[in-house]
Amino acid sequence: MSRPTLTGPATSPQMIRMRAVLLAALVAATCAAAPVRADLLRPGDPFPGWSLPDHTGRMVRASDLAGKPYLLWFYPKAMTPGCTAEGRQLRDRFADFQRRGVEVLGVSFDAPEKNAEFVRAEGFPFRLLSDREHALAVAVGAARSAEQSTATRISYLVGADGKVQRAYAEVSPGSHAGQVLDDLAAGTGP
Repeated sequence: MSRPTLTGPATSPQMIRMRAVLLAALVAATCAAAPVRADLLRPGDPFPGWSLPDHTGRMVRASDLAGKPYLLWFYPKAMTPGCTAEGRQLRDRFADFQRRGVEVLGVSFDAPEKNAEFVRAEGFPFRLLSDREHALAVAVGAARSAEQSTATRISYLVGADGKVQRAYAEVSPGSHAGQVLDDLAAGTGP
């Protein structure tokens, strides 16, 4: 049996241009149909109250952190390359966060058991929280809706007063810890 080949009219310059135009139209239509991402909270906004189980199953509440600044980093999925890189950066700079009195907490839609596996595998010294109902993620712009399958990679630096000090809409997993620490050193954090 012979294989089909791509020669002749199907590979003519006109056909290639037409395919490119159709592909561009398809991409544009797909992007236009995508829901718009919710706005992030802004510096000075009160961070909403929350209560989520950590990787041990223990409930952690925003009120438990009253009077203490914290970094809440949302990550899409435990034990995936980007999330692991970001978690490792935060782990490796954890002492720097402690010196500044900043608690580090990760949040994903993963079950506590999966987050516990992630903590064990990577030796994370901080708690990972499970937003299984996606309520906190939707409230703060880390998810468009409760139907979204994974959290969007964003972070919030929350001050001791419970207000947003800094919102990070674009996070680079390999450098985020340093970025937050630089902001803290520059006085743009708690």
